Parts: sequence; structure tokens; C-alpha cells
Amino acid sequence: MAESPRRAADRRLQLPLLCLLFQGVTAILFAIFVRYNHETDAALWHRGNHSNADNEFYFRYPSFQDVHVMVFVGFGFLMAFLQRYGFSSVGFTFLLAAFALQWSTLVQGFLHAFHSGHIHVGVESMINADFCAGAVLISLGAVLGKTGPAPLLLATLLEVVLFGINEFVLLRVLGVRDAGGSMTIHTFGAYFGLALSRVLYRPRLEKSRQGSVYHSDLFAMIGTIFLWVFWPSFNSAPTALGDVQHRTALNTYYSLTASTLSTFALSALVSRDGRLDMVHIQNAALAGGVVVGTSSEMMLTPFGALAAGFLAGTVSTLGYKFFTPILESKFKVQDTCGVHNLHGMPGILGALLGALVTGLATHEVYGDGLQDVFPLIAEAQRSATSQAVHQLFGLFVTLMFASVGGSLGGLLLKVPFLDYPSDSQCYEDQIYWEVPEEHEDKAQEPLRVEEPDTQV
Repeated sequence: MAESPRRAADRRLQLPLLCLLFQGVTAILFAIFVRYNHETDAALWHRGNHSNADNEFYFRYPSFQDVHVMVFVGFGFLMAFLQRYGFSSVGFTFLLAAFALQWSTLVQGFLHAFHSGHIHVGVESMINADFCAGAVLISLGAVLGKTGPAPLLLATLLEVVLFGINEFVLLRVLGVRDAGGSMTIHTFGAYFGLALSRVLYRPRLEKSRQGSVYHSDLFAMIGTIFLWVFWPSFNSAPTALGDVQHRTALNTYYSLTASTLSTFALSALVSRDGRLDMVHIQNAALAGGVVVGTSSEMMLTPFGALAAGFLAGTVSTLGYKFFTPILESKFKVQDTCGVHNLHGMPGILGALLGALVTGLATHEVYGDGLQDVFPLIAEAQRSATSQAVHQLFGLFVTLMFASVGGSLGGLLLKVPFLDYPSDSQCYEDQIYWEVPEEHEDKAQEPLRVEEPDTQV
């Protein structure tokens, strides 16, 4: 059905106006507040007797590169499974992440790195901004295909602020340990997106449009492989250098291998004919990276990492098979990419695992390394049990921020003037993109030859 000229005109103006407005405002705020930090500023760096090799860039930038690839390639292609929504999956990921990096630099900077009236940025702030962008893209997965880029930009504006506040409360106020973001990134992003999806529920969506085809699933698998390969860097990027970063990468590495095997096993087991479901492999195999996000820097042990990953892959696969249909039929939540199975449930499991391992922390197990992982316990400001309770409370706070924030975001996005695709246009690239197939179809149409005018 043809859309009205007014609606097409609104779509033409909303995205450009929002992009230009947001870019203009962030540019002004950058000019006023953002400055290079000590590791980046030419004058400040050269005042001390530093070897250039000591600059933080050389220790953090390789991890940053891996995280950056995960955000822009991994998440983008993972969501490209929809048969007619590939342009939007990759393109909107690109757009939202680019805006989130700028906006989160400001929000996180005001909360974590505001000194002498300025926000000081370096490679660590780049990593933290990418983490925030990752949470935004997790939320995007829950509403993928059901809204347009302009509402998504507004949702990003709100989510980045709430992400920053939640992260500040957990890490600074409560002293929670969450290096790989089981709570701050995965749980927050998943339940913000699910709450958003609940408010924006569409009862008459066509299920056939949500399916995949052979090549779209193959593209999505590319995203999976990128995420799987680089996930040890994602969890270890913000951790202390030395044994902590080494241990974090190792725990994540083993957890991912175990979640992959459990995913293959459960996928074949729950199907009627024993065949594998590509949706399970694309997503549940990654759950091992999520579940050890909180505990990966701790003395989880290699066996603990394997056990956690195997459990996460099992829970995630069963979630796709059995819980996703219930989520929509009973709770009216349309989770396009299954973020509840990949990020939500494994994120909660990761938070609980982190609390358990924290409660078992002792000076005998960690030695002098206790200061790097649990500084409050090392300084006798908290017992291991008290720190574990704070970890659990951090999970509760995250769920509250995510669910309430996502619901408010959904109400904000329901204002009448925002552009949304109709039910019949959801999961279709053509409403927002110039699609080459359109032109091919037109080229294949037979030409209409007009008869020459013979009248004199």
C-alpha cells in the first residue's frame, strides 16, 4: 500500500535533522569540555621522563582494535540474518554506534574523568565508549526491523545517559567488579531493549518476514565468528595489566569453547530430526563470553570457565527453542534477535557467578594480587561476603535501570510525529534504503512502446 506524501516527507527530514542536531550539539560540547589526557597531550607527555614505549597506547590499543571490530563488524553482521533487512542491520548499527561513541564520551567523561572543568580522553575512554555502544546495539537487536533510524537515535540518546549512570552507580558507588560487563553491558542492554520492545509491541506483525535465507544466515555467521574470536579482548580490555588481563583472556577463551560445544549438542538434541539450527549456532555459541564477563578477572579456574561456558550455551540454546515463543505469546515482547537468550539470561548467570566467586575470595588464593581484583577486600574495608552482597545488589540495580529506562524510552518513542514503518513494511530495507533489486526489477519490465502520432 502506497504511503502518504506527508509521511514520506517526514521521513526525509527527520533523520537528517536529528543527525545534524546531535552532531552539532556534541561538537559544541567537545569544544568546551573535551581535552587530551596526560598520555595523549604533547606538552604533558614530554614533561616527564617517559619512554615512549611506556605510553598506555601500546598496551591498550590492540584490545581497543578488537573491541572496535566487534562493535562495528561483529554486531552488525550478527543482525544481518533477516532476509530483506541486511542493509538496515549493518547500516543502522554503523549509525547508532558512531553517535553512541561521541555521546558516551561526554556522559562517561562527566561521570568518570571530569577534572579541572574538562573531560580528559585517551585510549581507555575509547574502549569505554565502545562498551557503551555495545550495550546500545544489544538493545537494538530486540527491536530490529520494527522502527526507523530517527526513533533509534532518540533511544540511543536516552540509553547512553542511563548506561553511564548505571555504570557509575555500580562501579563507583557500590564498588562492584564487572570487568567484562555481564551486568553493565549485557544485562543492561538486553533488558533495556526488551522493555522497549514491550512498549512498542505490534500484535499484527507478519512472521514470514522475520525469517532468513541461506546467504543472510551465512552473513550472520560472519558476525558470530568475529565476535567469538575477539571476545577475550572484549572482557580483558579494561582490566589491570599483567596477570589479571592474562587470566581474563584465558577464562573467556575456555568459556567460549565450552559454550560452542554445548550449543551444538543441544541444538541437535532439541530438534526433531537431529539437524542443527543455525540460529542457535550464531548466538548461543557466544554465551560463554557473556557468562564470564563479571568473573573472568577472578580466580575462576580453567575448569570453572569451562563449566560456566557449557551452562551458558545450554541455557541460551534452550531459551531460543522454548522460551522465545513464550516471551511473545505471554509477555508481549517481540525479541527479534533473541537478545534475552544471548545477553539477558547469560548476563544474569554471569552476575550470579561473579557473586559466588567473589564470596570465595581469600588472601591465600589471590596473594598480593587481591589488590588488583578486590581492592576493598585487600584494604579490609569489606569482607568477601559483603562484596558478594554488593555484587548481587548491583544486578538488581541494573535490572531496575534497564527495565524502567527502556519503558520510559518506549513511551518517548511513541510520540505521533516520529516515523515508524507500518506492520506490512517491517523487516524491509526498501522503506529506508535504495535497494539495487528495485532497479533490477524495473529494468526487467518490458518497455512500453508508444505508437507514433500519424495525425498531421
